[in-house]
Amino acid sequence: MSPDAMVEDITRLVEIWVTGWAGCRGYETRTEGRFPAALRADTTKEWEYFAHDPSDTEFAELAAKTAEAPARILTVLTNDVARYTYLAQQHGLNVTSASQTMMIVDMETQDSEDPWLSDDDLQLTTSKDDGVHHAVVRAGESVAASGRVFVVGHTAVFDKIVTEPAYQRRGLGSFIMKALAAQAFEHDVENGLLLASLDGQKLYSHLGWTTLCHVLMLSSSDEGADLSVG
Repeated sequence: MSPDAMVEDITRLVEIWVTGWAGCRGYETRTEGRFPAALRADTTKEWEYFAHDPSDTEFAELAAKTAEAPARILTVLTNDVARYTYLAQQHGLNVTSASQTMMIVDMETQDSEDPWLSDDDLQLTTSKDDGVHHAVVRAGESVAASGRVFVVGHTAVFDKIVTEPAYQRRGLGSFIMKALAAQAFEHDVENGLLLASLDGQKLYSHLGWTTLCHVLMLSSSDEGADLSVG
C-alpha cells in the first residue's frame, strides 16, 4: 500500500503502530472490541487502549474500561481534539497529554546507507533482539543517544528516539534515525510510522516525515506520559 493510500486508512495505521510499538517494548497486546490495547508491564502495569475517531458509543465503552483503574490510559488518535476533549470531560476522564502527533514517511525518501559519525569521541553500536533493531551512540561508557525500530509487514515503527541532554544539538537524533532506517531496510519496508513529541516533530519534519493526526491521552488520574519515549 502506498503512503498516500495509507494516510486514508488511519485506523489501520494505528493497528500497525500499536503492533510495532508493543513489539519494540515487549508488551502483550489484545483487542477491546475493534480497538487494539497493550499492557504497559514496565511502567503503569495496566492496559492502554488505542482508538482512531471512535463513535460516541465506542468512546463511552472505552472510557468506562479506562476508568476501572487509575493507571489505565485511553489514547485517541484524531484531528478533532475538541470533540474528544469534550467527551472526556463528559465521562470523567482527564486529558494527560495532547502535544504528540502520529507521523508517517515514505521510506523511499530515507537514506538506506549506514551513517557515519564525524565525532571520533562517539561510537555507534547496532543490534537486533527478538525482532527489535537497536541503535546506540556512546561516548565512552555513557549513552549519548539511542532508538529502536520494529518492522510490521512493510512498515517500520520507530520508538524511543532519545538524545541525552548533555549531547543535544549535535545532530544525534537525525543520526539515530538514519542508523535505524538502514537497519529497517534489511526488510522490504515501504513506510515509516512513529509518535512524536513536540521536540521530535521538528526533527522528523526536517527528515521528511508528515503529520497524520494528533494524539490525545486520557485517564481518570491526572498523571501524563509520553508514548514516544516513556
